[in-house]
Amino acid sequence: MRVLMFGWEFPPAISGGLGTACSGITRGLGELGQDIIFVLPRIQNQLNDHRLKFLSAEEGVFSDWEEAESFGVLGNRLQIRVVDSALRPYMNENQYQSLLTKAGSSGAAHFAMSGTYGPNLLAEIWRYGKVAEEIAQKEQFDIIHGHDWTSVLACVRARRVSGKPYVYHAHALEFDRSGEDVNPIVYDMEKYGMEAADQVIAVSHYTKETIIRRYGLRPEKITVVHNAVSRSESEVRVRTPKKDSEKLVLFLGRITFQKGPDYFVEAASLVLQRMPGVKFVMAGAGDMMPQMIEKVAGLQMGSHFHFTGFLQGPDVERIFALSDLYVMPSVSEPFGISPLEAMLYDVPVIISKQSGVAEILHHALKVDFWDVRELADKMIALLRHPALVDEMSAGARAELKHIKWERAAEKIIAVYQQALN
Repeated sequence: MRVLMFGWEFPPAISGGLGTACSGITRGLGELGQDIIFVLPRIQNQLNDHRLKFLSAEEGVFSDWEEAESFGVLGNRLQIRVVDSALRPYMNENQYQSLLTKAGSSGAAHFAMSGTYGPNLLAEIWRYGKVAEEIAQKEQFDIIHGHDWTSVLACVRARRVSGKPYVYHAHALEFDRSGEDVNPIVYDMEKYGMEAADQVIAVSHYTKETIIRRYGLRPEKITVVHNAVSRSESEVRVRTPKKDSEKLVLFLGRITFQKGPDYFVEAASLVLQRMPGVKFVMAGAGDMMPQMIEKVAGLQMGSHFHFTGFLQGPDVERIFALSDLYVMPSVSEPFGISPLEAMLYDVPVIISKQSGVAEILHHALKVDFWDVRELADKMIALLRHPALVDEMSAGARAELKHIKWERAAEKIIAVYQQALN
């Protein structure tokens, strides 16, 4: 089967879990014999990776990503098509305008098909969709697979010109990102995309129930396919001996409302009252970062807290290897891949009950995101009792053997078959 896939990001340039998921999905599909054409929006004048090569400066639509086997895809199963676009994951209108200012007009001159970048985020999504029509007319494929709301118009237009079925993959919803204060344009786009799709994939039962309740979709149209982890235990490259005298607790993720960083800080202050030697790391970036820095200072925890900014690649591996405990106190988490990555390093994890990954993990401690006292108690229990950590780590290693992208890919192929039939 040949899949035309539209997504926001793909390694090595990623900004969150979506890029990791897209890489794992394509790898799993490729290893099961499927061919993938992955369409990726990027600003052309920021494409510095030597593996990217634009084939047509006049049209500016296609580029090949060479050495696809470096992502674990067998043979030539994966092809990347880069569209000159200012779309980015987790982007809002203000962030789009900021990126547009930095991009200038140098990239737009290479995009004869639709002229300049869109004046606003919605216009850019429309423009991306217009390019999708051209791609769908040039490529041979059996099915369309779109990730999240910015791909909706691209998928619908590709479906219209090709007649091929379309699968919408919901990795996150506007209710996850914004709580009750949803952006109506984003909500409408999500609803339109799911209604227009032949099948919908949700990354968890948590997400599926939200789609049914908030978007009015029929349950039988939605299939749950949990995410997985992309590396086996034997592939973990960084191992750092931990110091018994200095415990390190890690928060890694976007520092936004959705991820619950304020609950992490509040729980940390309770931990320090009973274990004053603990250190805390908040790794990531986001709109709440200045607020979190002020909150840490106000609680007089500055000497115990370190803000790293956004990490990727080896730096992520290094921080996991250094950590004694990983905490994900998300307010609303459709899935959450990072706890699985932490478990690869034998790091015990505490996750919120309001997360999709809680559905598949049995060797993790779970709390309600708002219960900071319970969160602090569980953090202290793991930091004080190495026997508990050893028991959890052994169970986690056994669990990870069954949480594989190949299994997720098998379920996705079954969804494709449903859509085709």
